[in-house]
Amino acid sequence: MDSPLVFRGTVIHSLHLTQLEILEDATLIINADGRIAAFQKSSARGTPELRIPAGAKVHQLPPGDFLIPGFVDTHNHAPQWPMRGLGQGLHILDWLDQVTFPVEARFSDASYARTTYGQCVGDFLRHGITTASYYGSRHAEATRILADVCHEKGQRAFVGKCNMDRNAPEYIREESAAASLRETDECVRYIRGLSGRGGGETRGGEQRQEALVQPILTPRFAISCTPELLKGLGEMMERDDTLAMQTHFNEAEQEIRATRELFPGYESEADLYEAFGLLGRRSVLAHCTIMTDYDKARLAALRCGVAHCPVANMTVGGGFMVAPVRDFLRRGIKVGLGTDSGGGWASQMLAVMRQAMIASNARAVMGGAGDDDDDNEAPLSLEEVFYLATLGGAGVLCLEDQIGNFEVGKQFDAVWVTTSNTSLRPVMTPREEGDSLKTTFEKFVMTGDDRNMAHVYVRGRRVAGAGE
Repeated sequence: MDSPLVFRGTVIHSLHLTQLEILEDATLIINADGRIAAFQKSSARGTPELRIPAGAKVHQLPPGDFLIPGFVDTHNHAPQWPMRGLGQGLHILDWLDQVTFPVEARFSDASYARTTYGQCVGDFLRHGITTASYYGSRHAEATRILADVCHEKGQRAFVGKCNMDRNAPEYIREESAAASLRETDECVRYIRGLSGRGGGETRGGEQRQEALVQPILTPRFAISCTPELLKGLGEMMERDDTLAMQTHFNEAEQEIRATRELFPGYESEADLYEAFGLLGRRSVLAHCTIMTDYDKARLAALRCGVAHCPVANMTVGGGFMVAPVRDFLRRGIKVGLGTDSGGGWASQMLAVMRQAMIASNARAVMGGAGDDDDDNEAPLSLEEVFYLATLGGAGVLCLEDQIGNFEVGKQFDAVWVTTSNTSLRPVMTPREEGDSLKTTFEKFVMTGDDRNMAHVYVRGRRVAGAGE
């Protein structure tokens, strides 16, 4: 950013799980380093006026437009972006063999990887996803290209080389655990070199910024990793407690049975991953649909995060799989949302939010959907799914002190939503005279799309958007 930014108008963000703050007449001041310097929630008479920095660019949001925090996608397969929607209804291991592995194998071609990843990252930014946790393919060069693309386009991202040294076709399987670990270490070093480990100091040396793109260890799942590989990845985490880890966890019956056959000494996937040193506060566990009380207790005790992927869980994998999100939240387990592109057919976090509400309604009717607890859990509200898509997702990625809402000191990752610009021809339910701000917001969440996202910002820099 060349100069500070000022935004005046409606601001909507989460304070916590059930508290959505809607401010009609707020002012946000963003420093040139992309951090929120001041947040005035009202300009009513008697409120001290904020001092506008010299040279600041001032934006007045028209009626019907509002700012929201950028969406956080906690589970995403970048090389599966071109196969979204394929193989719906297949069981998970059949889907991998028949659809996924042939597509991911194409990323051995660096030119194909750069073209496809450019389209993928651009697509997610256009939909307001300012932070994404990406699985790459097993190819080190393609993984470095994915990190480059995120860095160039300005998306906040975690990028991991997928580890898989067994139970995959020879054309995509890694040659050995040693080779996988070596290439993983090289990718970690490369990604940290993009902007320096931990980023640079802000002006005046007051605060350090997290690197925009960070590495994340990515064992695909235990089925595809030898014990030697899992052990080596756990040792990497033990040596460096700033490293994050992501994997698939209790996703489907077929996957759970196969895991127990390969690791007969472990009744629980929680015990398995914990034994290899892979579970902790920086662990992102995707799906978690079939969970015992023991599983849930271990995730809570180890402070792991859950990436809830309702679109994929109700279309790929075999069966109707709905994670017990209400019980996770009740137990204090961190939960965010994931598109799971391409097991999930959507690039849009809005679609995931809607499906999360549908899935929770179904789960409430089914009374626990097969878990240990038959608790007739309450469905998720609109306020709660918005939290999961923003501040909740930030917590899963251990970024809650950096992004997720508009607290002073956080970085300005945001979406300027328009419902007033008729030239964008938004598809959402029309905003009518007399609509409250809450009604307009609800119409956007339930019926809007990327055409309503006029401007997308990361660290205060515009990186995408449908508006001029």
